[in-house]
Amino acid sequence: MHPAELILVLDFGAQYSQLIARRIRDLGVYSELRAFNIGADEVKKIAPRGIILSGGPSSVYDADAPLPDPEILGLGIPVLGICYGLQVIAHQLGGAVDPGARREYGRAEVVIRNDEDLFAGFDGKPATVWMSHGDALTRAPSGFESIASSDNSPICAVRDAARKIYGVQFHPEVVHTPRGNEILRNFAFTICGCRGGWDPGSIIRMKTEEIRAAVGEEKVLCALSGGVDSSVLAVLLHEAIGDRLHCIHINNGLMRMRESEQIVELYRDRYHFNLKYVDASGEFLEHLRGVTDPERKRKVIGKTFIDVFEREASDLGGVRYLAQGTLYPDVIESTSFRGPSHTIKTHHNVGGLPERMNFTLIEPFRELFKDEVRAIGRELRLPAHFVMRHPFPGPGLAVRIVGEITREGLEVLRQVDEIFIGEIRKAGWYEQLWQAFAVLLPVKSVGVMGDKRTYESVAALRAVHSTDGMTADWAPLPADLLSVVSGRIVNEVRGVNRVVYDISSKPPSTIEWE
Repeated sequence: MHPAELILVLDFGAQYSQLIARRIRDLGVYSELRAFNIGADEVKKIAPRGIILSGGPSSVYDADAPLPDPEILGLGIPVLGICYGLQVIAHQLGGAVDPGARREYGRAEVVIRNDEDLFAGFDGKPATVWMSHGDALTRAPSGFESIASSDNSPICAVRDAARKIYGVQFHPEVVHTPRGNEILRNFAFTICGCRGGWDPGSIIRMKTEEIRAAVGEEKVLCALSGGVDSSVLAVLLHEAIGDRLHCIHINNGLMRMRESEQIVELYRDRYHFNLKYVDASGEFLEHLRGVTDPERKRKVIGKTFIDVFEREASDLGGVRYLAQGTLYPDVIESTSFRGPSHTIKTHHNVGGLPERMNFTLIEPFRELFKDEVRAIGRELRLPAHFVMRHPFPGPGLAVRIVGEITREGLEVLRQVDEIFIGEIRKAGWYEQLWQAFAVLLPVKSVGVMGDKRTYESVAALRAVHSTDGMTADWAPLPADLLSVVSGRIVNEVRGVNRVVYDISSKPPSTIEWE
């Protein structure tokens, strides 16, 4: 079920492919990602207002290069190629693509030669853009004109105005291209003729209808962890199917301080959900005993999660569906999503599940970003402190303790995290950050307390800025704030005598340590 207006993004394996769709949605137009090898007949059935060809890690002249159905470019639907997508257009329509004189990664200045449509509003002024390519156009196809250039890419953007086919060598979807949204807006509205209307209200209506159509009169189980995704999902499911929603909150022993109590209080006492509380902390910790590998942790937790759910669901009389708040960043970091993208890690929601599972999964948020889910939560009037909570991984504190999980280590980490988050809130930083948390390291260091030598654990603090979790910059928290946090941790948490601050960005590092 799709809105009347749709811009189709064909995924050639770029890590930013879904980000393109997200940017289009931010403009108020629904956008959907599909595999690069979708057939022209299927595209005609979808009837998009426009098509965007994503970037990708391949070269068009490779023997196994991913290439779209060539008939797509002849459907009369406006097309925008981005980076590799531009090279695909040139390759399939008779232009030439060759290895560049030098690779171009990072910021570049682009000279705009034509600002009639794609660059409308630029007024001939140079634009800062983000490049990420090794190949480049050396000859535009017949009928195309070059409308922008950079020092390293003389043919940096092209158009065939008659056929409404456009291409840019840079990435307008990333924040490092400051006026990228204007380019995407020009494509969606000026070139494709979209009018907008994709907003939280329309998402809620569409997802509600999808849920009802998928589950019929069946009951649905929701894994209510209390994070943003599961909280918003539970409220949306309740809007869609009412008391046929059965929420189970499993205390896996890997939660933050007093988290389970807060969840039960909100959803059972305030919302009056069918909520079952299960303390399975002993079971999870027993299965995690001796496990140190991060991927193994995820798989153990995933299997235990399903085992507990199957056991608890048997009391409800044949529940068929299990709802999860899986988001797109979960998916793209876990699998080759609809295109030849590279796997980074198994994620808690989409990895670690046994092949035989007694539930049918429904994942209404699978192609949404965190900010879209937050917007839905605000529209559904969820309490602000739940809507704006920082992301929390499904494996919980298990992936914030590097090495083996113990009850003692978990208790230490909870205290450290409580202090860190509390001081961030007090200083007014919490809602400025995408995510902040503490990590307990598997190393000890020498310290001095009260004239005595100590040999205790090291805690790492992590705080990042991000818009979607796919890329992130470390947050330069004030030194006086970090000093207060460090002082409190060392003085109040027995077992920690040293605090360090993580100043790594993503990439190359991931946000979570494991």
